[in-house]
Amino acid sequence: MDQQICSVLENKPLTDSVWRMRLKADTASITAPGQFVNLKLDGLYLRRPISVCDWDEGSVTLIYKIVGKGTEAMSHLWGGQASVDVLLGLGNGYDLTKSGPSPLLIGGGVGVPPMYGLAKKLLAQGKDVTVILGFNTKDEIFCEEEFKALGAKVFVTTVDGSYGVKGFVTDVMKDLSYTYFYTCGPMPMFKAIEKTAVTGGQFSFEERMGCGFGACMGCTCKTKYGNKRICKDGPVLEREEIVW
Repeated sequence: MDQQICSVLENKPLTDSVWRMRLKADTASITAPGQFVNLKLDGLYLRRPISVCDWDEGSVTLIYKIVGKGTEAMSHLWGGQASVDVLLGLGNGYDLTKSGPSPLLIGGGVGVPPMYGLAKKLLAQGKDVTVILGFNTKDEIFCEEEFKALGAKVFVTTVDGSYGVKGFVTDVMKDLSYTYFYTCGPMPMFKAIEKTAVTGGQFSFEERMGCGFGACMGCTCKTKYGNKRICKDGPVLEREEIVW
């Protein structure tokens, strides 16, 4: 864990409610896709955990959805003017060594961003990467072209059928061949994936957090090995250990 005051380099909307923020930061503490950062915002007691979308030596990119006071405040941190107190390098991230030659990445809504950094790393290893992006409607879609630009094969689903495949991510997943899967998104999607998947995989959980580094026990998940803290022992857990 590393605490820094980070300058906001960019902060702009991708859709009506989804924003992309890029922060100037020393990212040495970020070692794996799927890790997250925790932002301290003026006037709010708890920090806001946000998944890392991408990073390089001097910056970290976050994509977030405005859903409450914290993310609304984030949208007013103007690029080139604001700075923010950030805890970096939190969580365990995805284990790329288990991917096999043809991994499947599944992102639902605001669970899409960490899939980008993961896809980037896997493609750099020469893996044949397929990505499924799930949204409710066409107006909510973001990052489709960015994944295609990386070289991944991309499917988009919308619940209302306004774009791509009508239905859920599992409607595409059930017809694909893959060696392992990685996913991030809401719990209903996780449960559907658990029923559909034919290989091992890793789930990155989205939970409300108190401290973000394992002290308060406010974010736990039942596993075969006892309760695990999403912020410290996760957010990534393996399929085989989760008690649904």
